[in-house]
Amino acid sequence: MKYYLLILISFTSFLYSQTRQNTDSVSYYNKLANSNLQDKKYNQAVLLTKKSIAFCLKNDESEQLANQTFKLGKIYYTQRNYEEALKNLHESVSLFDRVRPTATKALALHYIGVANTAKGDHKTAAIYYNKAKNLLKQLNIIDSAEVLNYQKALALKQNRNYSAAIRLFQEITRKPSEPFNLKTKTDSYYQLALIETHLKKNDSAKIYFDNALKLTEKTNDLIQKSKIVLAISIYYKENKNYDLAYSYLEEHYQLENYILKLKNAKLDVDEFQKFKKNQSLNNTIKRESEEKIQLKTYRYSKLVSILAIALISILSLLSLALYKNNIIRNQNNLLLREKNKELILAKNKAEKASKARSEFLSTVSHELRTPLNAINGITHLLLEDGPKKKQLKYLESLKFSGNYLTTFINEILEINKIDSTKVEIEHISFNLKELLFNIQISLKELATANKNYFNLEADPSIPDNLIGDPTKISQIILNLINNALKFTQNGHVNVIAKLHSRTEAEVTVYFEIVDTGIGIPEDKLQSVFESFSQGSIEVNRKYGGTGLGLTIVKKLIELLGGEIQLKSEVGKGSTFTFKLDFKINNEPLQPVIETKLYDDNQLKNKSILLIEDNKINQMITRKMLENKAITCEIVDNGEDAVKILKVKRFDMILMDVHLPGINGTTATKQIREFDQSTPIIALTAISLDENRDTLLSFGMNDVITKPFVPDEFYSTIARFF
Repeated sequence: MKYYLLILISFTSFLYSQTRQNTDSVSYYNKLANSNLQDKKYNQAVLLTKKSIAFCLKNDESEQLANQTFKLGKIYYTQRNYEEALKNLHESVSLFDRVRPTATKALALHYIGVANTAKGDHKTAAIYYNKAKNLLKQLNIIDSAEVLNYQKALALKQNRNYSAAIRLFQEITRKPSEPFNLKTKTDSYYQLALIETHLKKNDSAKIYFDNALKLTEKTNDLIQKSKIVLAISIYYKENKNYDLAYSYLEEHYQLENYILKLKNAKLDVDEFQKFKKNQSLNNTIKRESEEKIQLKTYRYSKLVSILAIALISILSLLSLALYKNNIIRNQNNLLLREKNKELILAKNKAEKASKARSEFLSTVSHELRTPLNAINGITHLLLEDGPKKKQLKYLESLKFSGNYLTTFINEILEINKIDSTKVEIEHISFNLKELLFNIQISLKELATANKNYFNLEADPSIPDNLIGDPTKISQIILNLINNALKFTQNGHVNVIAKLHSRTEAEVTVYFEIVDTGIGIPEDKLQSVFESFSQGSIEVNRKYGGTGLGLTIVKKLIELLGGEIQLKSEVGKGSTFTFKLDFKINNEPLQPVIETKLYDDNQLKNKSILLIEDNKINQMITRKMLENKAITCEIVDNGEDAVKILKVKRFDMILMDVHLPGINGTTATKQIREFDQSTPIIALTAISLDENRDTLLSFGMNDVITKPFVPDEFYSTIARFF
């Protein structure tokens, strides 16, 4: 029995010594630290690396001490804790000076340069980049240049020095593709795509994403490919192309699932090998014990066999439990992915429903324009025919209602265009201060009507020549000032534009519209930005309006990259604030040529061919033209128009876009094959899928939108005589 206890104590001591040896070494701490780094548990990795450094100090392992100190500096750099990173990297270089020169020392010097680049100290960074480069030449190592340049470019990107980062990434991508640099080239294309996406250069971003994806076919790196596919999905989501976004997201999930299966398969093999190793070790111990004990007695041999079998059974049960837990974890992961797919499908259905709503409203708005054109046109003609005083009141009311309905339809169409991402942002030069002064002049009459003091404060330090979208900015400012003047009586309305910040290439302008009007209740501050909302039914009845103005304002500001804020108190007034970014144009602004009003003599005795299939619109347009002494001939389809124009000349052609048979755009293309000079003006109720530039591309000279505004109608056709 004493002999048996001695064997058991010896066996336990052996296992303890092996465990201690394995759990108190550089390789052990390194392995645990790397595992935590893979799981992005940086604090735990720092702690384990410090333990490894302490072990090196205790056991006087100089080279390992330098390596582990360098590793600690890299971890701090990954956390963007540049001060701690530099402290440990400098210390590692000092430690490397005491041993033979190695490639790791060159890396430490390079990382000091990278950390200084990330901090913006490019002068110091350049010194250490050169030191690293010279050491690599001394060690005759030349294949690492691309990897080092990649780290340098990443640091420049973190410092938001995008132009320098782009140049360095592009330099890497221009290198010939070799097996040793394929992964670095792929990552460089990926980083270029992320930078271009951040800079809103969507076309070049898409090209870089495609190049990165092509290279993953050569590297066969599934983790890298999964990361790129996910980034492409996010890119398409931000550009509101949800079908492609979902397609790439599904591919990302498939890759992740496959990678997980590969990892689990490796884990199962490793666990089985560990089990076999343990089983082999225990069998060996068992045999040795049996050989020794058999020398004494068969009873001791039988007892040791039982203990060995029990130990093997316990290890087997533990391995089986681990294997089952792994299977359960995989099943839960698959279930989670299925639920994510269901959520994405539900999201896509909601977006399709929203799109259908927008298309329905657009169609309704478009179809209402034709009868509305008849109402407005007949009202205009009756007012021009000298009606009786008793009739004048009714006609003015009819004109007001027609104009109100036109505004309402235009606002619905504007919201639908923004929601369907069919609104294009212009980037042209303009003078913001001049734009604001013109808006103030145009609204002075409304301010006077409500007895309001209307003041504009434009910061003189705002540059005269900015690049942006003046049309959308005018819409935003006009809507906000209109609201302020409408809901304020005998009060003050202040419009403030001041410079918030400035760099060499960009400025941020802060806008504030303040009124002393009726104010908005606290519980309505968010809902006023929703469609058809005006705070309350009483406000709508008293002041009128569609309730769409603030919806358009909010959507346009978000489209331009800003965010609107509202503060209000009932009876004291409201304050709307927002900030917008503009680029500075250093070239002088071109002088704006003012459009002259038309002269009736310009229109007299001109001949116009009207192509229009609606009888009421024919009658209204002919009468409007004849009132200006213009001869008008009417055709109700595109085919007849083409035939007539081949044999007869007119001073102008008014072409309805939607015609029976061939439509107006097709007819225009056919006319332009034999007549390039006669002006062709499009008549259309522009819908969600139409825009001015598209119509002009077919050969039309200008566009008149239904319902016609008489002065705009005459001014447009007069420009071509």
